Amino acid sequence: MKSIAIFGSTGSIGTHALDVIARHPERYRIQTLVVHSQIEPLWAQIIQFAPRTVGVADPLAAAVLRARVQAEIADKNLRPEVVSDPYAIAALAADKGVDCVVAAIVGVAGLASTWAAVCAGKQVLLANKESLVAAGQLMMSAARASGATILPIDSEHNAIFQCLPSGACAPEAVLKLILTASGGPFRSLPLSAFADITPADACRHPNWSMGRKISVDSATMMNKGLEVIEAAWLFSMPPDRIEVVVHPQSVIHSMVQYADGSMLAQLGRPDMRTPIAHALAWPERIDSGVAPLDLCAVSGLQFEAPDLQRFPCLGLAFQAIAQGGAAPLVLNAANEIAVAAFLDHRLSFSQIPQVIEATLDAAFTGTATAAPQSMDEVLFQDAMARTLARSVLTKLNPCLEHSLPATEPPTC
Repeated sequence: MKSIAIFGSTGSIGTHALDVIARHPERYRIQTLVVHSQIEPLWAQIIQFAPRTVGVADPLAAAVLRARVQAEIADKNLRPEVVSDPYAIAALAADKGVDCVVAAIVGVAGLASTWAAVCAGKQVLLANKESLVAAGQLMMSAARASGATILPIDSEHNAIFQCLPSGACAPEAVLKLILTASGGPFRSLPLSAFADITPADACRHPNWSMGRKISVDSATMMNKGLEVIEAAWLFSMPPDRIEVVVHPQSVIHSMVQYADGSMLAQLGRPDMRTPIAHALAWPERIDSGVAPLDLCAVSGLQFEAPDLQRFPCLGLAFQAIAQGGAAPLVLNAANEIAVAAFLDHRLSFSQIPQVIEATLDAAFTGTATAAPQSMDEVLFQDAMARTLARSVLTKLNPCLEHSLPATEPPTC
């Protein structure tokens, strides 16, 4: 029986993980569920899975939940402890009663709990790619020191994990990692129409069901840029040996090219339960609830090079990787600020890459800054980058100066 903690349990990854776990009650037990503030879906999860601890980042929502737990759960043995202090929530990832942590909080907000899990030597099912984008060197070093196992549950990285050798061939036998991208909802939209794209438009992904922030990142292809940075850390692969191809059908989830001319690909339906089930049971295989792929029903497989004029965010990500140091961290922070402003109707879709590029230019003026050497440095640099991005945003749209939230950096 494996004890599971899910950070971000009411999000897309979290709910898919719980769907898989519910199919195998003899294998998995939910120890901890963590959310920001969504109490109603969390309550349903509490009733179904009876976790021992629950983390709610929003203090007011946590107070409401505590009162409801006391009033409506008669059996004291089934009442979860409700935690709201940010340090205590992060510490739940390192709890001795937890075997496996699903890191599914979106953005740098998930950094503290992922760091705690890695430092505690847990098995970490990683969906929070921003942890490696902002602190890849620190995370991977900590994993080696603690003995933590990091298993990717992004569909692309999980596909590469499945296609890589288990140790039978030398690393130089792998020529290239190829990440596939659907192209999102605007792959064929005329560029002249980009100025009119709304948040609702950007969140209508043609193949995948995802959260709002990740849906926008997919629409700009920044998601793929962040995945390139993540793949470089996860698989110890130089960025110049990582390629992105647009594959609109989302049948092949990624590929590995070998020195002998072989190319291995992982295929499946576009359903996040497949990579989640793979990582949960690894090295075994279990039922995920996903129907098998019917190859005869696949009309064709299409591949094309990404259009960097249409998707400048992908180009900016590759520039940040090449620049190195803290550039990926700044890229990610600026993107989070820009996407939040877009989703709040305070920035146009076309201005997202403008904010990111201007923030990178202002932060480094063309020179590399050293990567952070501690988690405190990560949080400090992230906070400074966000402040700079908000300044850039108000210069683009001066009328926003008094409406921008003073977003606090996450605590570790």
